[in-house]
Amino acid sequence: MNKKIVVEIAEGLGNQMFMYAHAYSLAKKLNYQLEIDNKSGYSRKKNQLRDHQIYSLDKFNISQNITSSDNIYDNAFKRLKKKIEIFIYKFLKKKKFIIEKKIISHGKKIPQPYIINDSDHLSNLIYVQGNFENYNYFKNLREDLIQIFKPLDIFIKRQDELINKLTNTNSVSIHIRQNRFSDQKNLKTNINKLHKSNEFSNEVITYIKNAEQFFRKKLTNPVFFIWSNDFAGLDKYFSKEKYNFITDNDLINDFNLFSYAKHFIVSPSTFHWWGAYLNENPDKICIRPKNINPSNNTGFWPLNWIAI
Repeated sequence: MNKKIVVEIAEGLGNQMFMYAHAYSLAKKLNYQLEIDNKSGYSRKKNQLRDHQIYSLDKFNISQNITSSDNIYDNAFKRLKKKIEIFIYKFLKKKKFIIEKKIISHGKKIPQPYIINDSDHLSNLIYVQGNFENYNYFKNLREDLIQIFKPLDIFIKRQDELINKLTNTNSVSIHIRQNRFSDQKNLKTNINKLHKSNEFSNEVITYIKNAEQFFRKKLTNPVFFIWSNDFAGLDKYFSKEKYNFITDNDLINDFNLFSYAKHFIVSPSTFHWWGAYLNENPDKICIRPKNINPSNNTGFWPLNWIAI
């Protein structure tokens, strides 16, 4: 029997990339075949609340090795079966499930790191579930991931003028995610969530302004490019005469453009994190927020990124 790792993919694009990268590194280490479960995660209600939460790894240079239906838990009966399996495998020598563990600390869910060095205590079929947003899991495989996460040409629009501007200036990529806590479908007006979203956006904008001053001192004629899921109200803080607003793209085309930027004011979002991490400019400077960690994972921010 071939040894297999099945990774459950869920949530938005940046999270999907963390899930896949972790499982890819684990498969390489253990010499297992990697397969994708692209249904179980999206069958749960919490992953159906945002428009951007759809399986999107098929837009990349990834072998779409989708697992068989036997390894997918996409309905109530199969989810019950999975719970029973998880309970049973707790008592078996060979473990089947690797599920990211979290503890509650100061009101936050903190992911717990783990290390697997061999497959002696693992079954021939492993099911992996969790975000695993810690670059230490795959930091030695960055060159592989640069190739794996290249968008396929068929999804890319020609934007030569913009690409020339990104590559021929001291370009700085900025990403602002708005409505982080209040963008769920069919969400009734929730003042607390709206307030939390506004607080988050304001905190990010303050961080960006501070990082911008760093680049204005560090670089000659920096040119700032802004991406966002929602540009409403941003012109109050960022004049269109001084900043380039990148609009009218889908996620994959936005992500593709990140690869042409020279430097990054990295947003506290997994989507922009990956754009900065995979960017191949050898002289890039990545600024990241000192006091914001959207993952709560101690290994989320690379050590060589400058905290502001």
